[in-house]
This record gives sequence, C-alpha cells and structure tokens, in this order.
Amino acid sequence: MQQVPVSLWTLVAGIVVTAISILIGHNHTLMPVQASLQAPLVDGFFNVMLTIAIALFLVVEGTIVVFLVKFRHRRGDDTDGLPIEGNVPLEIFWTAIPTVIVLGLGIYSVDVFNRMGGFEPAGHPHSAAHVAHIPGSALAATLSDTEATTAPAIGIGASPQTLNKPADLVVDVKGIQYAWLFNYPDSGITSGELHIPVGADVQLNLSAQDVIHSFWVPNFRLKQDALPGIPTELRFVATKPGTYPVVCAELCGGYHGSMRTQVIVHTPEEYNNWRTENQIAQQQNLNQVVAVNPANLSTSEFLAPHTHDMGISAATLESVVMSH
Repeated sequence: MQQVPVSLWTLVAGIVVTAISILIGHNHTLMPVQASLQAPLVDGFFNVMLTIAIALFLVVEGTIVVFLVKFRHRRGDDTDGLPIEGNVPLEIFWTAIPTVIVLGLGIYSVDVFNRMGGFEPAGHPHSAAHVAHIPGSALAATLSDTEATTAPAIGIGASPQTLNKPADLVVDVKGIQYAWLFNYPDSGITSGELHIPVGADVQLNLSAQDVIHSFWVPNFRLKQDALPGIPTELRFVATKPGTYPVVCAELCGGYHGSMRTQVIVHTPEEYNNWRTENQIAQQQNLNQVVAVNPANLSTSEFLAPHTHDMGISAATLESVVMSH
C-alpha cells in the first residue's frame, strides 16, 4: 500500500484549518450588538485577529495531538530517542511567521485607527481620503477656530461629511467619582443618562472633575478618556435604537465598578418627546438629583439596590451592617 506523502497531508490539514478558522472567526457572538457607524470597522479587525488566533491554536494543538499519538512510547521499546539538536530552517520558519502576523496586524490596526480619524487632534482638519470609504462615519470632532485656539481638544477623527460642519447634537459630559453627568447646552437639560436620536451626528465634549475617567460604550466600539483640565471629544452616529451600557474603563477609585450609566438611542420622535418633557420639568423645578456619588452613601444605602434584588429586606440588611 502506497504511503500518502507528508506534503499532501499538510495541504489537506491547511485547507481544513483555514476553513474552520474563517468559519468561526466570522460567525461568532463574542461581540455585543453593533450600534454605531464605527462598530463594523472595529469588528472587522477583531474578526481577523480571532481567525488568526483560531488557526494558530488548531495548528499548535493539532501538532501536539499528532505527535502524542505517532511518537508515543510503545510497549517493549526501551531505546533512546534520536539525538536531534536543532533544525535551522524550521526555527527560521516559526520565527518568521509570527513576525509577519504581528507586523500585518499592527499595520491593519493603524489603518483602522487612521480611517476613524484617530491621528488628527480635534480642531485640525485632515485629508478626507483617510475616511472617504466610510460614508457617514463619525468619531470625534473638530472645534471652531476660536475654540481650537483657546482649548485644543484631543479627539478621534471626523468623517468627510462632518469634518467642517457642526454636529447635530452637542453634549457636555463630565466624569466625577463615581458618575457621569450629561449637559445639553442647546436645551439646558442635565441628565444622568445620555439620550440621543438615532442617525444624528453627536459630539461629546468630555471632561473630568477629579481623576482620569474613560467613557466607554461597548456597543458603539468607542472609548475616550475624560481628563482633568484637558478637553477631549468623541463624535459618532448611533445606528440602532435601544439602551446600551456606558462604562468607566479607567480605574478611578474605590467605587469605580459602580460608575455606570446608559445611553438611550431614541427615534427622532421619541427624542423630541423626551427633550420637551425634560424642558417642561426643568421649568417647573421638578428636576430631581440625576447622579448620586456612591462615596457619600452609607453602607446600607449603597447595598440596598443589590440586596433588594436578592430578596433581603431593609431591616435585615440594617441589622447585619450594625452588627459589623
């Protein structure tokens, strides 16, 4: 019986590994729902990295399994193994392949960041060629000439459609320990949640009152630092109505884990209704406190929402806290 050449086995294994890697790498549910124009760019890069990682995993682990079976210790065989000292071509090969992969991913990531406008500080227009193939792309923003002169901000890009025009909606976002405050200059509304209309070009002017915070919306695939004394910006277009979490992604103190809120993407009609209702409430002095600093809460007050979900009564909680 004629033995199958190793080269043929290698070719077949390569085809199988490639097919499995591409199939899994582009058909997974590891990322949250896409809800912005920038999300597909980030997901495309993630899918490529995942595909490569799966291929490397299959090759390495598959080789280990094959060697465990083929070169296993056989009963009665007490001879020594072959005295192999090294294989220069193989060592060059397994050094060159990771090098090419790392360089390729590095170039790709820089290209994605550049297409999202990340290399251009806000207030300094850049070539539209960087993002010409991302219709309606958003990210970060340009200030007016006056603002750029007096308060240069750190931003993440701008699309050709938004490069030299004002945003549809501007929101001032302030991070404090441990909450996000959203102020709408055009209406005077202040909220503990971010409300925006779907499809609108939104510009967030980020700042921090105390320490460094990081404004992160996983569904938008966007994250920008809020820095004390240094204005930063984030510009985006939400593409899907819904409620999405906002997380502080920078360790900012003991209650960092509780610094969460949400962005609510409305239809234009719903957003107009929300805006009108909040303006009326504000005029009637019916606004309530929109953000509570957890550091100012007692232990019982801080734990109350969590223990309520667990079915623990307030009296029981209070007695436990008092006993400690």
